[in-house]
Amino acid sequence: MPYDLKEIAAISGMPGLYRLVKPTRAGVIIESLDARATRSVASARNKVSLLQEISIYTQDYDQTVPLTEVFDRIHSKYGTDLTVTNKSEDRELTAFMGDIIPDYDRDRVYMSDIKKLVQWYHSVSSTLEYQAPATETETAEPAAEEAATPTTVDQPVEAEEATAKKPKAKKKAEAADQPEKNESN
Repeated sequence: MPYDLKEIAAISGMPGLYRLVKPTRAGVIIESLDARATRSVASARNKVSLLQEISIYTQDYDQTVPLTEVFDRIHSKYGTDLTVTNKSEDRELTAFMGDIIPDYDRDRVYMSDIKKLVQWYHSVSSTLEYQAPATETETAEPAAEEAATPTTVDQPVEAEEATAKKPKAKKKAEAADQPEKNESN
């Protein structure tokens, strides 16, 4: 995944993007993604939308493009120097969106959505580090190594678990026997 969007959220009623830090009883502690990185609490009443769960509609009614993939496409074409801003003309924004996702649904993706997408990309690309996706050879090698090692590693662990369980069972049996001995005395 190019940008790690698991902890990044848009919160209703609050401008900008936020990193989720820690849950509280009344909501969640958040940290702004701007240069100041101020922390505050978002109440449980606010709607928190994780960027990882957001998608863009396409012409195929049942298909969407996840925001992480959209950000990856933007980064591969423009890098972190995106010339379009959320203040750009509507014509430039629709051309940009058509360049990134040619088959996006023009009826369900509004101009405000495209402006928000551009604004979010600027915020994320300036704050988070881009992680290049792993190639197929890199992912195949660790998978082959993992497939070979579990058979040798699991056997000692299972033996340790079995021996660890037996003494506990003996202790429980001894504890159960002791009250009976005390009753007979």
